[in-house]
Amino acid sequence: MSRETISQSISIVHPISLSYGRNAEVWDTTGKRYIDFVGGIGVLNLGHCHPGVVAAIREQATKLTHYAFNAAPHTPYIELMDRLAGFIPVDYPVSGMLTNSGAEAAENALKIVRGATGRTAVIAFDGAFHGRTLATLNLNGKVAPYKQKVGVLPGPVYHLPYPSADNGVSCAEALKAMDRLFSVEIDVNDVACFIIEPVQGEGGFLALDIEFAQALRRLCDEKNILLIADEIQSGFGRTGQRFAFSRLGIEPDLILLGKSIAGGVPLGAVVGRKALMDNLPKGGLGGTYSGNPIACAAALATLDAMTDEHLQAWGSQQEAAIVGRYEAWRSQHLSPYLGRLTGVGAMRGIELTSADGTPAPQQLTQLLSLARDAGLLLMPSGKSRHIIRLLAPLTIEPAVLDEGLDILQACLKQLV
Repeated sequence: MSRETISQSISIVHPISLSYGRNAEVWDTTGKRYIDFVGGIGVLNLGHCHPGVVAAIREQATKLTHYAFNAAPHTPYIELMDRLAGFIPVDYPVSGMLTNSGAEAAENALKIVRGATGRTAVIAFDGAFHGRTLATLNLNGKVAPYKQKVGVLPGPVYHLPYPSADNGVSCAEALKAMDRLFSVEIDVNDVACFIIEPVQGEGGFLALDIEFAQALRRLCDEKNILLIADEIQSGFGRTGQRFAFSRLGIEPDLILLGKSIAGGVPLGAVVGRKALMDNLPKGGLGGTYSGNPIACAAALATLDAMTDEHLQAWGSQQEAAIVGRYEAWRSQHLSPYLGRLTGVGAMRGIELTSADGTPAPQQLTQLLSLARDAGLLLMPSGKSRHIIRLLAPLTIEPAVLDEGLDILQACLKQLV
């Protein structure tokens, strides 16, 4: 099968061609089986072809495959927004809009923020990833490969260090950098919003410092700055809770949703305080495919499966298995390249570092190949591409999870 018609600017992690999947397992076109610790990069918290999601897609496909909501509303969109409003764990009335992706949700959030505040400046964080569209590129806290050769980006956007126990940046250091930013670079009164991931995804599964999150919320309240939480990868149960911001003891003003919102069907959303979501003029929000009926049906089935009891059980089971294995590997001195365990809940990363503590991206590249040959798919992350991203479906069978961790263990031992 030729790939000559596909842009060579798309980077491929695993040079295979997948044919089908079931929960946490996939098969390529040669029939080889793999355990999937990638999960579509966080899209498949319910696994491949979840029966409830598949049934909802089939049923909806016999009723209405598409209608542009801004031309004529349809019931799946309305029902999903009602369900999402009840699913978001905040105390204020929630309103929102559906999009085609997480990046599109971020783009619309920037429009909403500008309309509500009359300001344009945005503050994001080092290591952040919010999308690949032109505006979201500027939010990303990493140049290569996303910002290379694309020229001047929409702005103004400023970046601060991301404070986390996982990267060694303290709350005090981040606050000091913020003070410098407001003294040297921009007047705090010109800032429209902060946008932050409660747990960074592309950045290496770094969990945000709780003290900083609460200080940031206080600053935003004092200076009338809006706070956007990007839950595109950390949401929908990845950390064992509905959304990761809950562990921080704060409520964002806007929340970005995507990835696992619809069981593998493209969908995103921006939701938040109703007054913010309603501030733009009629026609200021919308999109031809945004909130497609089939995607909405898949999302409704996803919410049916994501009860708090299920999320807690799935998250606790996966977290215990990963943390237990990691601690055993450390005590056994399994590999000289085994670094820190990052993240929280079932959203975990494993650092690969050299003896002096510097990142070991070459060993991660080796690990990807060794694991793939042994039947396990892994995903890299981190500024230096040196952190393994563990994104097995939350619904993975315990025996399959153990099998995958066995493969990872064997491959870590082989690193040179």
